[in-house]
Amino acid sequence: MDLLQPLALPPYPFKITDENNQLYVFDEIRKRKIMLTPEEWVRQHFVQYLINDKKYPKGLIKLEGGLKLNGMARRSDIVVYATDANKLLMVECKAPGVKIDQKVFDQIARYNITHRIKLLAVTNGLQHYYCSINFEANTYSFLRDLPDYNAG
Repeated sequence: MDLLQPLALPPYPFKITDENNQLYVFDEIRKRKIMLTPEEWVRQHFVQYLINDKKYPKGLIKLEGGLKLNGMARRSDIVVYATDANKLLMVECKAPGVKIDQKVFDQIARYNITHRIKLLAVTNGLQHYYCSINFEANTYSFLRDLPDYNAG
């Protein structure tokens, strides 16, 4: 599989460098070079999609934030905050070769036990799923598209 394969997301002008036959991408959220893996390729594209297409403010996006789940340290790929510091959106990114299946949905659902975020997204760069959670009614519904930042 090609590390820089085209994804079902708009292309962006990433700053990619090659150091000793290892590719790195400059992450504008974390402000440093990150080793480019297939999952990181998806994460970088999705972050740019959030910023450029869905108008999520760059300063409200946190990547690979830590959380504790059953005493174990875990990392959520992308969490977006509102200006009042409430969490708006959590995104779980997988490499393009990883099938989006029940295990992936179970993973983000487990993380959301801690976070309690109303909007979830799962992507492998080729397929994207969006879900709205209603904690009061204990229900969820899949969305056709990810809402823009100012949608509500």
